[in-house]
Amino acid sequence: MIILFSYGMADGDMMLEHICKSCGNSFHGLYCNLCGEKVILPRDRQIGAAMSKVLIATTFNDNKFLHSLWTTISNPGFLSRQYVDGRRVMYMRPLQMFFILNVAYFFFPVLQMFNASLYTQLNVLPHSTLAREIVFKKIQLEGMSMKGFELIYNNKTVGLAKLLIVIFVVLAALPLSLIFRRRNRYFSDHLALSIELTSFNLAVNAIGLTVVFWVISKLFQVSHAGSASYLNDLTLTIIFVSTNLYFIMYAGRTFYNQKGKRLVFKALGGIIGLFLALEAYRLILFFITIWLL
Repeated sequence: MIILFSYGMADGDMMLEHICKSCGNSFHGLYCNLCGEKVILPRDRQIGAAMSKVLIATTFNDNKFLHSLWTTISNPGFLSRQYVDGRRVMYMRPLQMFFILNVAYFFFPVLQMFNASLYTQLNVLPHSTLAREIVFKKIQLEGMSMKGFELIYNNKTVGLAKLLIVIFVVLAALPLSLIFRRRNRYFSDHLALSIELTSFNLAVNAIGLTVVFWVISKLFQVSHAGSASYLNDLTLTIIFVSTNLYFIMYAGRTFYNQKGKRLVFKALGGIIGLFLALEAYRLILFFITIWLL
């Protein structure tokens, strides 16, 4: 029969026999030994316990998340190596960490490392000539001014850049799979490393830099406009290249077992590949933004 619990179960009650509500198995303790279903106690249904579980599942209040994030920053590639090798208990899975960081990136005002303003799309990127032709035609068709169109475009592309970042994950896995091609590595393995790489960029280059420049602005009373002038697309690109070179160098040793001069050349090739992946992502972002305006 099913045992009813009173509030505040004593240690002796742990030995009582229970019937699993999911599979019907008879067991002792709080967890079914067949399916893992937990016996729900009155204290588990209190608002404090419920909120605690939500926080652990969806925010930074999880030691495994913090441990995994620090491992990604201090030892790039190790988390993905553990995951693809089947050791998945001690650390958070790369995709789980990516989703948590992406939530923070999506809902909070952080640096738009993966975004590109209309000015950048029209004047800086390799596809700028094509972008200008498309924009000029759209402006003439809609009867808008360039200034008004730029305001609408920039407001729209910010949200889309955060939403479509998963496209960059896939694009970044392509050069990694080509440059570090190995017989014992599947594309899903390269994709796991790409997820960790994107999580690294979200944590360090988006969220981390935002915090750093916010602290600096508070300490030295730098105006918002003054600090933003140093965070143009060129500056962000330099930061992106340098931090990702660090990641790929470490990941090349940890994840791909590369060493010596071969690692240096492959790391440089990886940076070029990631830069091309970022540019391809920005091109896709441009077309999607124009299509949705």
